[in-house]
Amino acid sequence: MDQSVINKLLENFLYVAPELWEGTLDTLVMVLVSTGLSLVLGFILATFMILTNPQGLNPRPRVYNVLDVVVNLLRSFPFIILLIAIIPFTRLVVGTTIGSAAAIVPLTVAAAPFAARILEGSFLEVDRGVVEAARSFGAGDLQIIFRVLLPEAMPAIILNAAVIGITLLGYSAMAGIVGGGGLGDLAIKYGYNRFQADVMIYSVIILVIMVQFMQSLGNYFYKKIR
Repeated sequence: MDQSVINKLLENFLYVAPELWEGTLDTLVMVLVSTGLSLVLGFILATFMILTNPQGLNPRPRVYNVLDVVVNLLRSFPFIILLIAIIPFTRLVVGTTIGSAAAIVPLTVAAAPFAARILEGSFLEVDRGVVEAARSFGAGDLQIIFRVLLPEAMPAIILNAAVIGITLLGYSAMAGIVGGGGLGDLAIKYGYNRFQADVMIYSVIILVIMVQFMQSLGNYFYKKIR
């Protein structure tokens, strides 16, 4: 490669390096916070679903059917449409629709039903014999959930949390279309609007590294807990 081209690429990288760093931090904050919130909300939904499931701890088919429809309905929205559709709600919650803080709201709303479905599946995979044994000792529904289902399903939950985080990483880049901040916003601002393909490449490389790290971290904790 010609030395002048190398020098030009290095010059461009040094020019955008501070913004790349800031965009990386913004992306990490968006993904970590929205992953945590979606897991909390998803756990609450999954708890009600596992309680009311026809094969659950306290079957209530009608209630479960309503929850099932709500979860499926929220999951059916493409993220870019959901991102725009809940702009009034985002403004109500954080006071703005621009920046990484605003992006956390639609990211959480998009991931919570997905997390609920994954957590429900993880709970349903727990051996029914263990649940029945706890029931025979007089354990209540919430005791079974927190002391039996949750510990038994934790390895699967750890792996699924990594999947949710990686999914939200891709969504966070998409949020850059409407000024959501982070690497997606940077890639659009420089790579698309200013035709600086090298900035787009830098952003993609950082995202790939983050995906690999998150998956490796999930695998590590899965093996550790299992």
